[in-house]
Amino acid sequence: MVLKSTPNPVDDAGPAKQALSNLFYGWGYNFYRRENQLRADDLLIRSKLSELLGQCRAHLGALEAAFRREHLPPPTREHPFPDSAAVANAQALQRLQRDIEDLETTVRTAPVPEMDRIHQRHRDERETLETLVAVDSDMVRAVLGLHDAMAHLDDGATAAALGASAMKASGIGAIWKRREQALSVLTGMGALP
Repeated sequence: MVLKSTPNPVDDAGPAKQALSNLFYGWGYNFYRRENQLRADDLLIRSKLSELLGQCRAHLGALEAAFRREHLPPPTREHPFPDSAAVANAQALQRLQRDIEDLETTVRTAPVPEMDRIHQRHRDERETLETLVAVDSDMVRAVLGLHDAMAHLDDGATAAALGASAMKASGIGAIWKRREQALSVLTGMGALP
């Protein structure tokens, strides 16, 4: 994944632009700083990841509903109890949906280093943010693979059997641990809650 870069027009500016830049920095934010672009990119990527995971979950929900309609009819006098294999498949689909929902919530609510002037003096924020964007790019590839695998499933029983293995094969958990490790450096410095 390649992210575009916007040059800072204030760099190498004349005295009037330097004064404007000082006023702008006085407000505490510069849209052209690479750190701010990386922070925004991280938020944007995680928003799209969350959207893709939501689509996976919605697709599994539709498969589960169709599976329940077909394989788990209302009880009758002749068949008062549902088929145990069908119940197990329906429960597996529910667990998979919960796992994807938990991952979606984790991705959407993950911390990102804040723009804090005090900590900017004592740490290299750009390196951490570049690491986060690189990890998020790897996460995009993994989630797209999972999304494609889930989109091709059209049967609830197959989805129940292959869904958990597709989640493990995607490597999303290992990638997310790399993101947490990158942020753990900052939590040791007191930059994140």
